[in-house]
Amino acid sequence: MSNTGISSPGTLAQRLVPARGALQRPFVRDGLLVLAGSLLMALTAQISIPLPFTPVPITGQTFGVLLVGALLGPRLGALSMLVYLAQGLLGLPVFAGGRSAWTPRSIPGIPVIIGPTAGYLFSFPIAAAVVGALAHRGWDRNVWTAIPAMLLGNVIILVLGFLWLAGATAFFRGSVDVVALLNLAVLPFLPGDAIKILLAALALPGGWRLLEMLDQR
Repeated sequence: MSNTGISSPGTLAQRLVPARGALQRPFVRDGLLVLAGSLLMALTAQISIPLPFTPVPITGQTFGVLLVGALLGPRLGALSMLVYLAQGLLGLPVFAGGRSAWTPRSIPGIPVIIGPTAGYLFSFPIAAAVVGALAHRGWDRNVWTAIPAMLLGNVIILVLGFLWLAGATAFFRGSVDVVALLNLAVLPFLPGDAIKILLAALALPGGWRLLEMLDQR
């Protein structure tokens, strides 16, 4: 029987991908984890439901950010998000709805990377870093600490995304009704965000428990 050391600092990905063989080289191991995180983000982004009353769709991206950040930790989690954004900048269809950074959004001629929803994209590395830092300290080992960690990451995404959207609205329309914008771009998404937070908060402790059970055999 081996000791899992689950109470020690670290992330689930660090335990699942031990530094053995070629993976003893940090560049190789970290590079593979970062690439895997960016690919997971690209997959979750394809879960996209456009809404007629707002340029902000319902997507799986928030779930991807929270999950990748918690799995990889602050440094690799943030790097995964930066690689994900770079993939979009290179023209790969990794953003919501199979878009790249240069695909026009709801405003003709305005690409996604500087469009009304760009603030959400820019928030991803920050949110992943914050959630990853908390997970590295063990917040992802228990549902009751995982939930506030995921909630904090989600709040960062919502706040930065909303601020960018408000600025874009003011730029193109000359003014912005903050209350109306909240009703259009924040409040309708809160129930879905709550579900994604709960799923992420359940997945990580569940992964740790499964790892502990396997190591005890």
